[in-house]
Amino acid sequence: MNIKSILAATFIAVGLSSAASAETVRIGIATEPYPPFATPDAEGNYVGWEIDMTKAICEEAKLDCKFMATAWDSIIPTLQKEEIDVIAASLSITEDRLKVIDFSNKYYQTGVSIAAAKGSGLEPTPKGVAGKIIGVQSASIHQAYALKYFKDAKIREYQTQDEANQDLFAGRIDGTLADVLVLDEFLKSDEGQLCCESAGLVAKDEAIHGPGVGFGLRKGSDVLKTKLNAAIDAVRASGKYDEISKKYFDFNIFGE
Repeated sequence: MNIKSILAATFIAVGLSSAASAETVRIGIATEPYPPFATPDAEGNYVGWEIDMTKAICEEAKLDCKFMATAWDSIIPTLQKEEIDVIAASLSITEDRLKVIDFSNKYYQTGVSIAAAKGSGLEPTPKGVAGKIIGVQSASIHQAYALKYFKDAKIREYQTQDEANQDLFAGRIDGTLADVLVLDEFLKSDEGQLCCESAGLVAKDEAIHGPGVGFGLRKGSDVLKTKLNAAIDAVRASGKYDEISKKYFDFNIFGE
């Protein structure tokens, strides 16, 4: 074998070894549509800002990431049972969740608002929702907020935010509390434009809302956490973060 053949064989072997050694990471995403962050297309593949951003962060971290759709209310137990390795499902970093799982640094942060029936006069305050039926997604920070602050309202729980939106459209509830961007997407839809309007942002509670959204990790996943944190920083520094975000938003979704 001549020297060129030897070198070529060496480069191929190194490339195969590198590919084989790429760490496979199972990324848990919620099964439900959550536009503009993650929504299944006609083929069942999930698309959206959070999917695109997670792919970019995985590529930067040199991780072979595989997306796995998981029911929202069991997504943390699924992580703890080691059936997935990371949660990428708009999971807010909160004190309660930090007791059972770990988080990467944040990769976005938005506000929380209420969508209400047009002309309802509903306001995003405890007094403004008194006597009203407010829909929230079960096991979400919005449920926790509503139970803490909206004691004079009737809180109705849903497995998915889409179900709450549909009940608002049908007039079965007076309002729904959720991420402002998710509700903005609903209000832009044909149904949303017909029935509903934004009642505005609720007052932030740092203990419930946390400092932002991060990747959920099992306790002790320090090496993976370090890789993800470095990749988040690198994607932001390279301009890739803004490049992806501008396809979906006309403002800084990362927050302060």
